[in-house]
Amino acid sequence: MIGFLCLLLTVGIYWVAKRMYRSLPKVYLSPLLITPLLVVGVLLATGTDYAAYSSGGKWLSLLLQPATVAFAVPLYTFFHVLKKHISEIVVSVMTGSVVAVLSSALLAKWLHLDSGLIHSLIPRSITTPIAMNVSASIGGIPAVTAVFVIMTGLLGAIMGPSIVKMLRIDGEIARGTLLGTGAHGTGTSKAFELSSLTGTISSISMVLAALFTLAVAPALSRLIFP
Repeated sequence: MIGFLCLLLTVGIYWVAKRMYRSLPKVYLSPLLITPLLVVGVLLATGTDYAAYSSGGKWLSLLLQPATVAFAVPLYTFFHVLKKHISEIVVSVMTGSVVAVLSSALLAKWLHLDSGLIHSLIPRSITTPIAMNVSASIGGIPAVTAVFVIMTGLLGAIMGPSIVKMLRIDGEIARGTLLGTGAHGTGTSKAFELSSLTGTISSISMVLAALFTLAVAPALSRLIFP
């Protein structure tokens, strides 16, 4: 019963936050920021532990699987665009993935974090399920990695549009690649707010970034931390 109430709580808060964001599209009112903050606040105020929340909230996580498959629809719609720009997208995502891994590892090393936290931070820029697997394979803590992934996604979705505007990135291919590579699923959700093509490019970039990171993270981790 508690799990079901938690599920309703999450959906209800997101629905209200989404309506507020449509009326007043300010960064600080983003549903991706407001919803987790309010949910955590309610859980702390009521003394509800994570296990009880997860019994209902897990159904939202399970919906990520069909939601990810649904990306195939816009991919099919804009296949001709993807085919035309595939080389630029692949090179950009590959470069961004390597930079994300290296910058995370070097920053963690500079901050003198312990080994577990360092390896948990390395795969922070890819989608959660794959990031947790990468973390486990290189000696990280999957649960901690999930937190870093969520934080990266939220920051990317909030700051991404401002960076795009500041750097005057007008091309939809470039915008989609930036958001998908840097902020995975959360960035892709934001990219679809900009345009269908931007969201489509972001979704394929998110998948490519996960594959590249899965391939290079273990090797780079051993190189930096022999």
